Amino acid sequence: MNSQSRSIELLDDLEWRGLISQTTDRQALLEELAEKPISFYLGFDPTAPSIHVGNLVVLLVMRRFQLAGHNPIPLIGGATGLIGDPSGRNEERTLNSTDVVAEWVARYRGQLSHFLDFDSSSNPAVMANNLDWTSGLSALEFLRDIGKHFSVNQMLAKDSVSSRLESGGISYTEFSYQVLQGFDFLELYRRHNCTLQLGGSDQWGNIIAGLDLIRKVEGGKAHAFTIPLMTKSDGSKFGKTATGTVWLDPEMTSPYAFYQFWLNTEDADVGKYLKVFSFKSHAEISRLIETVATNPGAREAQRELAREITTLVHGASECQQVEFAAKALFGQADLSDLEERTLESALAQLPRATISQDEPIPTWVDLLAATGVVDSKSAARRVVKDGGAYLNNVKVAGEDFAPTKEDFLYGRFIVLRKGKRDLAAIERVI
Repeated sequence: MNSQSRSIELLDDLEWRGLISQTTDRQALLEELAEKPISFYLGFDPTAPSIHVGNLVVLLVMRRFQLAGHNPIPLIGGATGLIGDPSGRNEERTLNSTDVVAEWVARYRGQLSHFLDFDSSSNPAVMANNLDWTSGLSALEFLRDIGKHFSVNQMLAKDSVSSRLESGGISYTEFSYQVLQGFDFLELYRRHNCTLQLGGSDQWGNIIAGLDLIRKVEGGKAHAFTIPLMTKSDGSKFGKTATGTVWLDPEMTSPYAFYQFWLNTEDADVGKYLKVFSFKSHAEISRLIETVATNPGAREAQRELAREITTLVHGASECQQVEFAAKALFGQADLSDLEERTLESALAQLPRATISQDEPIPTWVDLLAATGVVDSKSAARRVVKDGGAYLNNVKVAGEDFAPTKEDFLYGRFIVLRKGKRDLAAIERVI
């Protein structure tokens, strides 16, 4: 397949997946993509210790461009991360120290390597940090050489700024963010002949500012490409659960919790998520979407989605572990075969109670009641009487049954189950 066909296919594929919000001149962009591989960039501000799943929407578009033969430049905002983008916020960010931001920059570098190929022989990704061209620049130089090209009237008209002004105001620090982002595009144009910036649809104004700066300073041309912001079918924010944000860092969101996040996708959302996050063919995605209508109980689409994304982020071995854990919790595999850390992360998602190693071990009835899965001990007794009581997937026969020390997996955990689906955990602590 030649470069023109591959570029047409790339944009058609992104259109089919619902991943194009706005472009400057789509035909001109297509012609440039078809003529030769281009360099393009996407910015990531280290405003938290980890990238989160919301960032995956644009990051995977970047991956698709690289797979189509183009040259990705992931830009980590060592400088802009110290400032904070006002987009999508109604209040000022808490400014982090330079040491904290530097640590987060290093974390982001490691996470980005899961998605982009930095060792490709033809179009390797190139990591960039905007602190490299801002740290040695004086305020006077920046104002004279860059600031003079920005119209305050145009800056005030940006949605991210106007919304903040209406809601109470914006500091000069965050107001200046769009100038810094425009400067990034100019520097990458100069250093790498970068002619395309990707971003979420809320970044359109900032990207356009960069295009204008390239035109005014260098007399050059470049392109903007934005991706729709992801929302759930009910209008709520994507990437949030009852326990908070879903992160890519396994210490912040365990691989088991990460897998469960995708597995628990609502039927109404799974088709859209497959298009946005999966690299499966159109035909396979369409087939999986059809299974939601024909056999929703099997949740095949959700399982395939969870498996693919978890493998991409955490690796095939980790994904196999968490899938095995999910089966083991419901009696489809042996709990004792689980690694301790996988078991611990899986049980962390369940209702749970703790008991001291120094106290006598309570009965199954007392333990289940302590987890809150049932309202009372009498309700727990009814579970036993009805034959729905399990400890480590073994049926509990009597109301007075109490576990022994040997029942605790790794000397720490037991798994309680009420009926087929209701799980709880007990941990023995020192």
